[in-house]
Amino acid sequence: MTSAAVEILGLGLGILGWVGVILACGLPMWQVSAFIDVNIVVAQTIWEGLWMNCVVQSTGQMQCKVYDSILALPPEVQAGRALTVIVALLGLVALMVTVVGAQCTNCIRPGKMKSCIVIAGGAIYILCGVLVLIPLCWFANIVISDFYDPTVPSSKKREMGAALYIGWAATALLLFGGCLICCCSCSQRDDTSFPVKYSAPRRPTSNGEYDKKNYV
Repeated sequence: MTSAAVEILGLGLGILGWVGVILACGLPMWQVSAFIDVNIVVAQTIWEGLWMNCVVQSTGQMQCKVYDSILALPPEVQAGRALTVIVALLGLVALMVTVVGAQCTNCIRPGKMKSCIVIAGGAIYILCGVLVLIPLCWFANIVISDFYDPTVPSSKKREMGAALYIGWAATALLLFGGCLICCCSCSQRDDTSFPVKYSAPRRPTSNGEYDKKNYV
């Protein structure tokens, strides 16, 4: 596979990871109700996300409510909001930077500067993956700790929702795509570091003709 194809593959993975982060940010299923009592009647399911919470009835009806106050939210929700929004914006910047410096575009002349721009785009994708990993692991740690805490009532216990798994998959795509872009661009820059070509000088012989041994 050529370096250009690997670069396009990394860009595609980065875009998929970026879209996955936006999807995980908007979904209300960061933590869901945990039904662990044997006598409990599953009449409704509670979904809690970064922006709203939803109550899903057993009949299929769903009611969602946006959080009223930002300052009254738990710190993990506030941090999750901030980091996911930052990642969404950085992902757009990484896309534009990578496209500008990609081998398949002619926005910049090929050279060291073009490779550095692509490496910067890949590094931003990697940064996005690291940033979005913080709220995901924070939420997961809180959910697991509360689930095994005997002082927490059963009605307050939660399980990890689908948004966390989507976010982890998006993180893997961002990290892998960014690494592909950076590695491909670094190898391309190494290949073009010494563009000087050497050729043997042609010296005329005694009879005025050039020596044939100088030709390859």
